[in-house]
Amino acid sequence: MKAKLTVVAIVALGVFFANCVKSANAQEPGIDIVNDEFPEKQQEVLETFGAIAQSIKDGDMDKLISFHAYGPKFTEFKNGAPRNGDVANEEHERNVFGSVTEVVKFDAQDLKIAVYGDVANLTFHSDFQLKFGEDLVVVNDQITLLFVDTGKGWKMVHEHHSPLTPKPL
Repeated sequence: MKAKLTVVAIVALGVFFANCVKSANAQEPGIDIVNDEFPEKQQEVLETFGAIAQSIKDGDMDKLISFHAYGPKFTEFKNGAPRNGDVANEEHERNVFGSVTEVVKFDAQDLKIAVYGDVANLTFHSDFQLKFGEDLVVVNDQITLLFVDTGKGWKMVHEHHSPLTPKPL
């Protein structure tokens, strides 16, 4: 009985360590996840970002919301306020962008997309001019959007917005 238990334990440990090695080597050989650019995936993320902008211009809030992977892991930082989650973000997106009457300008300056396998980080400086009725609101922020490739497209799992300090003259 003791011998059988020892054999089972050795086999179980062997399987465990084999899976650990397999997981550690899961990345394809020759791929540098930190330094490789992954241009095809960068293009996919850029197209997703363009579709997000178009949904805002079209006033299509359901389409805008569809680009988010809402759930317990979703987070957002905005203007130095405490972190919020998926429910607060969706409410904010629908209230704010649903109230836009005209998109005068929607430019992303210094846009950078960094892809790390199935995760992508998109950063830019916003140069947005949005009308709410007759009121024009200018948004010059530093924005980070974190995307995950869900198999059903790239979805946002984190947003970070903070005011951009103008460069001194």
